[in-house]
Amino acid sequence: MHDARTVTAPSLPRLAAASLAGTAIEFYDFFVYGTAAALVLGPLFFPTFSPLAGTLAAFATFGVGFVARPLGAVLFEHVGDRRGRRPVLVVSLLLTGASTVAVGCVPAYDTIGAAAPLLLLGLRFLQGLGLGGEWGGAALLTAEHAPAGRRALWSSFPQVGPAVGFLLANTVVLTLTAALTEAQFTRWGWRVPFWAAGVLAVGGLWLRRALPESPRFLEIDDHARVPLAEVAREHWRLVLLTAGALSVGYAIFYTVTTWALAYATGRLGVGRTAMLACIMAAVAVKGTLTPVMALLGDRFGRKPLCLAGCAAAALWMLPMVALLATGEPLPMFLGILGALVAFVTMFAVIAAYLPELYPPRVRCTGAALGYNLGGVLGGALTPVVATALAERSGPVPWGVGAYLTGIALLALGCFALLPETRPAPVAVPRPATD
Repeated sequence: MHDARTVTAPSLPRLAAASLAGTAIEFYDFFVYGTAAALVLGPLFFPTFSPLAGTLAAFATFGVGFVARPLGAVLFEHVGDRRGRRPVLVVSLLLTGASTVAVGCVPAYDTIGAAAPLLLLGLRFLQGLGLGGEWGGAALLTAEHAPAGRRALWSSFPQVGPAVGFLLANTVVLTLTAALTEAQFTRWGWRVPFWAAGVLAVGGLWLRRALPESPRFLEIDDHARVPLAEVAREHWRLVLLTAGALSVGYAIFYTVTTWALAYATGRLGVGRTAMLACIMAAVAVKGTLTPVMALLGDRFGRKPLCLAGCAAAALWMLPMVALLATGEPLPMFLGILGALVAFVTMFAVIAAYLPELYPPRVRCTGAALGYNLGGVLGGALTPVVATALAERSGPVPWGVGAYLTGIALLALGCFALLPETRPAPVAVPRPATD
């Protein structure tokens, strides 16, 4: 049996900070690609296509990253359940950082022809592979150290990472677009954010160099020989339900951060800087609200917040696309903000909720697999589908709103079938009185 090591309370802020920083860096890598796909990758890597087809092709390579994420979850979380949560964090960060830097080095189509989009596709696959391993390790390491009554709060810090990564990625893009001409940005400026990923990865590895292993993992006597087989045999229903439930979060997030950017700048003629500013402001609010919603999850339970977020999403998707179609900054911001508030109501508690659904011996594999399969269902195709639906719509892309409403209703049904997992409050005995 492993010797369980005691982790004192002051270690929790350091663990949370390291997990947040790591997820922020990995999602920075992921989001830089999404922004580039919306703005420049179509003409550079698919120049023989029409503008619409080029955008669709760029978003298709974006979707490959989501397809790779469940594979990354299986590969890395096998290690997480067999060897520990901590090694996963180092290897996944190395893989994602290296493949992101390499994307910035791929020559465009006019230099190497068809090899350019093929290289892009392969590197995007590796990005997704690394990110698929990241979330499970970061979420579990924090959740398994946290006290039961504040597990959702402490586990929410890795969930802040995507917002920080998105803001960081787009701040770099905004700075470059402001400092460079359109021709300079298209020729070489778009590559700089990818190269910066190397510096960020080194910083993340330094932060994670001395993280303690999870005490729950150290207490396991009988490690699963093949965690995936055990999950598939005994917990397949949980995996499918969590994947369906989480699909709405991915669909919302990548609609407002990726498709909406391409739609507003390409279809509505909104300035790139103005649209990025709208999205970034809404994402900043979303990141700030994450620990607040997590506190509510510790107080009222995980499932009620998830159901409330899904219901809000189902009601908001049609108003959101109507506000986006105005092309005016304030209505667009409000539309995006409402969608992200619904999103964060669900996802603030997910890093506590998913691990609580599985026994410790297969927790890493089960939680990460459901989380990343949700990305395939909700994130891989959403920008492509939304682009195609918007092209066939009139002044307001109602088809996009209907598509997202349908996903929200599916997720609502899946969450309704999942159990509540919030630990019961521990009663504090009152002192005896004379």
